[in-house]
Amino acid sequence: MSHAVFRLRAERLARSTRPFIARGSKSPRCPRCRVKPSHCLCALQPHIRSDAAVCLLMHDVEALKPTNTGWLIADVVRDTFAFGWQRTHVDPALLALLDDPRFEPYLVFPGEFVQPPERVVNTVAVASKKRPLFILLDATWTEARKMFRKSPYLNRFPVLSLAPEEISRYRLRRSRRDDHFCTAEVAAMCLGLAGEAVAAQALDTWLDLFSSHYLAAKRGLPPPQVASPQASAAFAREGHSCATSMPASITAQPR
Repeated sequence: MSHAVFRLRAERLARSTRPFIARGSKSPRCPRCRVKPSHCLCALQPHIRSDAAVCLLMHDVEALKPTNTGWLIADVVRDTFAFGWQRTHVDPALLALLDDPRFEPYLVFPGEFVQPPERVVNTVAVASKKRPLFILLDATWTEARKMFRKSPYLNRFPVLSLAPEEISRYRLRRSRRDDHFCTAEVAAMCLGLAGEAVAAQALDTWLDLFSSHYLAAKRGLPPPQVASPQASAAFAREGHSCATSMPASITAQPR
């Protein structure tokens, strides 16, 4: 079954005039989970219910990267929408989504960069009759700051500024700062603020499982083993976490 990021990737590939070459691109990958077939984790994908929705605004080639974590959000949150970002053109479908009366949009971005500061909020109106729609800028930090400045159609929405108490656990791309979080980690924090504890935990654990399987395949190690078939089935069915046999430092842990 495809999702919004899967479809956006296919559309971006169709528009490409030359191949997108990422690290490890020559290795065969499962088209669904993007990991080598020997380490495929499709059987562990969570299937949960969430009242929240996510809108991913993705920088040009972000959807093509095998380590992109917006893909993991779309795996977990059924109502995930994905759009390619362009400075001079806005997808009409994106504008229609932002005007959808069912949703209460929140643009997620660090409050220290927001003017006027009155736009900044730190909570989500969980008692609202509208469903929260979290708008995430899926890009490198430099690209995301440009997207924030160059997207005036987002200026009418409150900016949700997060205050995480932990450092990033993401290990598939390098960052010079521990307080820079990957897109999936940010989405999990948003879900938690919206009262979606099960969805937040499922996404956190799905990121951990993806990272451990991806790195094991990259390093030529055996795929991490789920503690028991029962734990695997429970995770895939309800989004609960399951421990793996990897060292404690990279074992999927519930929050």
